[in-house]
Amino acid sequence: MTDPRNIRLRVPVITRLEGEGALELYCRDEQLERAVLRIFEPPRFFEKFLEGKHYSEQPIIAARICGICPIAYQMTGVRAIERALGLESGDWIGRMRRVLQCGEWLQSHALHIHFLALPDFLGFSHMLDMAKVHPQAVKRGLRLQALGNDLISLSGGRSVHPVGLKVGGFHNAPAADVIAALLPRIDEALVDAEALVRWAAGLDLPDDHASFTSVALHHPTQYAMNEGRVCSSDGLDIDACDYRQHFREHQEPHSTALYSLLDGEPYLVGPLARINLNFEQFPAEVRALADDCGLHFPSDNIYHSLLARALECYYAVWEARQLLSGYAAQAFSVPDEPRAGWGAHCTEAPRGLIYHHYGLDPEGFITEACIIPPTSQNQARIEADLMRGLTAFGLEHSDQELQFFAERLIRNYDPCISCSVHFLDLRVHRH
Repeated sequence: MTDPRNIRLRVPVITRLEGEGALELYCRDEQLERAVLRIFEPPRFFEKFLEGKHYSEQPIIAARICGICPIAYQMTGVRAIERALGLESGDWIGRMRRVLQCGEWLQSHALHIHFLALPDFLGFSHMLDMAKVHPQAVKRGLRLQALGNDLISLSGGRSVHPVGLKVGGFHNAPAADVIAALLPRIDEALVDAEALVRWAAGLDLPDDHASFTSVALHHPTQYAMNEGRVCSSDGLDIDACDYRQHFREHQEPHSTALYSLLDGEPYLVGPLARINLNFEQFPAEVRALADDCGLHFPSDNIYHSLLARALECYYAVWEARQLLSGYAAQAFSVPDEPRAGWGAHCTEAPRGLIYHHYGLDPEGFITEACIIPPTSQNQARIEADLMRGLTAFGLEHSDQELQFFAERLIRNYDPCISCSVHFLDLRVHRH
């Protein structure tokens, strides 16, 4: 007769995640010995797709990595290639690229907060049930997400897999009347975004504290999006070109996505890591709103990632308003000339730090490509958090309760599993 303690229990797929993965818990005598986050989606080989292509094709190919945050993959690659070419694109192009990223942060964060995360904290199984009780919150989320998509379309040409970004700048510049028509919506969205921050600040989030290393870009005079140095809460301060000297990837047998460690240890990237390192870089208006809502950073509560996303929504709208005020079209690209070289760059995707490097031959064809997305960087941190959190929660709980706890924790990281170019089914092994 089979010992019931040795039966593998399979729980249905975890919902409200991008992509598919599995969590396996290995338990003995009600003690958690190991938590394994298995990513089994087949490798997508985007790095190999890019090898042999001309650098001008990078933005079109890399945009296909993710439908939620295509700008991050385009922008990081374009900036890395520009560094390889020794190309400086100028202030106007830099400002308009920042508008693109404001749009991407806004639409991604609004989607995650309102449709993926909030049901966990308000007691609903999915957004449709939540919408019946909180219709205004859901409508607010839709408005913010729509504005984010439109900000991407300004210079991207479209919001999904945009085509407007290129090495050296853009393929064209938005017309002044299009910007003028958008500004009133941005003003209205600032009211929505402030309401979101105040509403999120009143949520009953888990009081869950842990020690972790935050990693993000840092810039001395602005809240870092695609400029700055890679910094950590433990004192790291490096240029993107030195990234691979400190961050190492490795393969785990249970995952098709690579894991990344900083000097051999897990670390956190994403909105909470960004705000932990850069809160003082927010403009005074954003810091004042956080203070008025009782939000204090740095925070060691991983569930404050939701609050960080809400505050970044407000900042993205505020920043877009500043960048587009008094808009006038200027030269939207600078000449680019092929040459042999190597360049690396980091930007901040909605889900955290993203790294690219490229090698080019004299004709501008890509000889080497490396893409390290934020979700793969957070994998080791997620597993460490699951070990700590589930141990404290207690394995005496039912598998259904364990599943909800694990789902909520993993969703809190907002993983984009398909983007781990190199959710969730729960299995509990009790012995």
